[in-house]
Amino acid sequence: MQTPQLSWDSGTAYDMFISFTVLHDPDKYGLRGAWAAGVRSRLPNPERETLQKIIPNVMWPLPWIHALPTPKDGATVINELEKIAPAKRIPTLFLNYETPAEIVSLLENVAARGSWTEQDKDLLVDLYKTHWGKKKSSKKIKEHAAIDLDLWANLAENGERLLASLRAYQKVFFAEEELRIRPTLKPALKKAQALAEEKELLDLLNDLSQGVKFPDTLKMKELILAPSFWADPLMLFGKLDAERDIFIFGGRPADASIVPGDVVPDALFQTMKALADPTRLRILRYLSVKPLTPAELARRLRLRAPTVVHHLHTLRLARLVHITLEDEGRRYQARRRAINEACLMLEEYLDKDVAELIE
Repeated sequence: MQTPQLSWDSGTAYDMFISFTVLHDPDKYGLRGAWAAGVRSRLPNPERETLQKIIPNVMWPLPWIHALPTPKDGATVINELEKIAPAKRIPTLFLNYETPAEIVSLLENVAARGSWTEQDKDLLVDLYKTHWGKKKSSKKIKEHAAIDLDLWANLAENGERLLASLRAYQKVFFAEEELRIRPTLKPALKKAQALAEEKELLDLLNDLSQGVKFPDTLKMKELILAPSFWADPLMLFGKLDAERDIFIFGGRPADASIVPGDVVPDALFQTMKALADPTRLRILRYLSVKPLTPAELARRLRLRAPTVVHHLHTLRLARLVHITLEDEGRRYQARRRAINEACLMLEEYLDKDVAELIE
């Protein structure tokens, strides 16, 4: 494998988009639903509905965020979006190097007409299925296509709504949240840079992703790494162009929680929750013997594959499994080191509480 040049980036703008995605789908990211709903409720209804419609579809516009000027924070996002013509805001965030030309052409035609047909939707669904493969269900793809067509049929109005909604999100939540998470990103970046001095690239990525084993066929000339408080423990990645990839790795401290003021660290809570389920304990026993795919586990457990995938996702959030990315799919293995770390974390948490009670 040709080792790419490593570059580094940092900024709370990444967390601005990631945080709303997590708040929109808290169960998927191990966040308490009631707290997430409370944060979303601070937004006026029109702005909340706009973000719930646009952000999960746009997801994380990593190339655009990477190109933002310093200080690359929430205010920068607003300021730079203001400079873009309303009709170009959705395309600027939506389209990137990986978007197939056929999808771009279809959406641009819809924008030019100002409307879309069922034929447009059927074609876009087929294109998305080809583009995403099995990454999304047919139902999700159809929903995604309908939303995208609505957005592109009125780009100017939806561009204004996007800007107004991000302004509201910045005002009622994220400006204050930035003050909390910004101090954690610099230490996370320094720690990752120190690890990069000691480890080979694949080992570095495994550590930063807390369990993802990448194939030794990574092909890029440059790899940009940036920490995120809200993405932890997941690793998000995308292509900036033909030669550059960007990976967003978890940068939340092990003793911290997404919920401000929560005294139980997320990593500890998620681990205890994952280990409290008998099916997940059985899965870990199998994965302690050898790596297995979800389909192989489903056969051994006599469970439906979606059920097994759900349990594996919970184990992944708890950092309890390795994921090996292979051409034929994902293969999982128990991450025994994480279990030992969780036991130590529990001891530290109990000892810390005792000391505070004595004082």
